[in-house]
Amino acid sequence: MPVISTTAVRRTALGAAGAAVAGIGYATLIERNAFVLREATMPVLAPGSPTLRILHLSDLHMMPGQQLKQQWLRELDRLEPDLVVNTGDNLSHPKAVPAVVQSLGALLARPGLFVFGSNDYFAPVPKNPLKYFDKDHRRVYGDPLPWQDLRAAFTERGWLDLTHTRRDLEVAGIRIATAGVDDPHLQRDRYDTVAGAPNQLAQLSIGLTHSPEPRVLDRFAEDGYDLVLAGHTHGGQLVVPGYGALVTNCGIDKSRVKGPSQWGAHTQLHVSAGIGTSPWAPYRFCCRPEATLLTLVGAAPKRPAADAGHGISTSEAVAR
Repeated sequence: MPVISTTAVRRTALGAAGAAVAGIGYATLIERNAFVLREATMPVLAPGSPTLRILHLSDLHMMPGQQLKQQWLRELDRLEPDLVVNTGDNLSHPKAVPAVVQSLGALLARPGLFVFGSNDYFAPVPKNPLKYFDKDHRRVYGDPLPWQDLRAAFTERGWLDLTHTRRDLEVAGIRIATAGVDDPHLQRDRYDTVAGAPNQLAQLSIGLTHSPEPRVLDRFAEDGYDLVLAGHTHGGQLVVPGYGALVTNCGIDKSRVKGPSQWGAHTQLHVSAGIGTSPWAPYRFCCRPEATLLTLVGAAPKRPAADAGHGISTSEAVAR
């Protein structure tokens, strides 16, 4: 039996430790700030409809001094989206509201919809990372954040708060029925306040929720919504190549942790991997911070079930 020397063991241990330190450094200093624009085409409109471009933002987790993030966000207006949708967790600091508003800049002059997440209401707190593997762990909340100020800033510029509200609007010639719920991660969702089929005269129906909990997604799907937008998952935040995300931090399965998927027979779901991280967990690995430009197009005429597919395509491009 070969004898492994103490020197070899020491070298192996040092190599493993060095690799871990390098990985943490990369995830914290590089990838966390390697912002990317992801693009997806989703066939959710009636055949022959004009396209609609939605910029989906989520999980900014803004701190006042995050200049790189703020500059990247300001550049997104050049995409000229028809509609901006913000699915919450904008704040990570009690003085971050001005940074959020200034970063969104001209996007606030475009038609917009929003709901809030837990880190709009409460500051993040340190927690044991292993708790993310326990969906039923006890929640601990930080100090209250100035969500009322953020809401006022959004609504004064014309964005619509969809928290337990149904709204109809027209964007780029398309009539849209919308509804949203408060954050299911905090158990604040009250879907019954918006329950029922969307306006049948609308050409598109959109549901908003911060956390994509199945109980909420099921209700939107049962009511016949075309598209539901959510955030919260951070795309898993730490992704193992060849395996995928370790956790979703909510009730959906890991295959839906980010990007487009189908929920039920009719409803399409898009989950944003988000732009930021908690200040207590400032790292991302194989899961770059993102905003998504969704191009909604007319669905193809229905084909026999054996030939039908989801028809969702995605691509990725770095915003410069």
